Amino acid sequence: MPAKVPHASPAVRLFARELGVDLSQVTGSARAGRISKEDVQAFVKSALAGGGAPRATGGGGGLDLIPWPKVDFAKFGPVESKPLSRIQKLSGANLARNWAMIPHVTQFDDADITEMEAFRKKLGEENKDTKVTPLVFLIKAAVAALKKFPNFNASLDGENLVLKQYFHIGIAVDTPDGLVVPVIRDADRKGLLELAKELGEISAKARDKKLTSADMQGGCFSISSLGGIGGTAFTPIINAPEVAILGVSRSAMKPVWNGKDFDARLMLPLSLSYDHRVIDGAAAARFTAYLAQVLGDLRRLLL
Repeated sequence: MPAKVPHASPAVRLFARELGVDLSQVTGSARAGRISKEDVQAFVKSALAGGGAPRATGGGGGLDLIPWPKVDFAKFGPVESKPLSRIQKLSGANLARNWAMIPHVTQFDDADITEMEAFRKKLGEENKDTKVTPLVFLIKAAVAALKKFPNFNASLDGENLVLKQYFHIGIAVDTPDGLVVPVIRDADRKGLLELAKELGEISAKARDKKLTSADMQGGCFSISSLGGIGGTAFTPIINAPEVAILGVSRSAMKPVWNGKDFDARLMLPLSLSYDHRVIDGAAAARFTAYLAQVLGDLRRLLL
């Protein structure tokens, strides 16, 4: 007799194929044993965690993936081979796990930072010994948003959600050896200039390869800023066990309708990736909308 055909919708079958999951190995929890997307995600999580899932036959690490292609690239032209850096190997493994195990969704929005940028420049002129970047304003705005929406300042622990009462912000720093995420602790208790000084110090420490493991632990929420490089939007990968990460791209002058005519305004693209197990789309939209409000009018930080 032919094997029993797994009961799943076309969308779930496509999702399973993309992850290399054999649906015949997945137990459906929905009505009449139907396999849901959550069942597939749970199977992947169990396999990656070594939780007793059936071993793959295709060398895919428990997901029944086909083997990684073996190619002799030198057959097609000159090549050079060099090893991955230690940071790339460590971060690569973490990123692969996070992307496979966390159901990511990304919410996009724009913040009007015209007034913020004018204030930042004035602050810089008054404090020439301290480099005041837009990132310090993003840190303060993120803290305000985390206070207003506490589920973003949380971590999953089994079936419990751990809500944190502290505000440690991870900052993605680009180094010659790869990306690292040092943590600025108690950002809610520090002013803009203090944050600017600490941000400069920790960034230099990262580039000089002097960060310790303690410097990169305890984060609640991360910010990855590509504004100095470019781009209009991207999908940052959540830094587990956090449940959200903010990506920031390059600001640009854009015409914005004010009700009567168009004004030239400096707009900052925001990309918020969040864990859909903890946060739904409406909450994410409210979070980015509030973040944009705060960045647009820094007086809201006083409320």
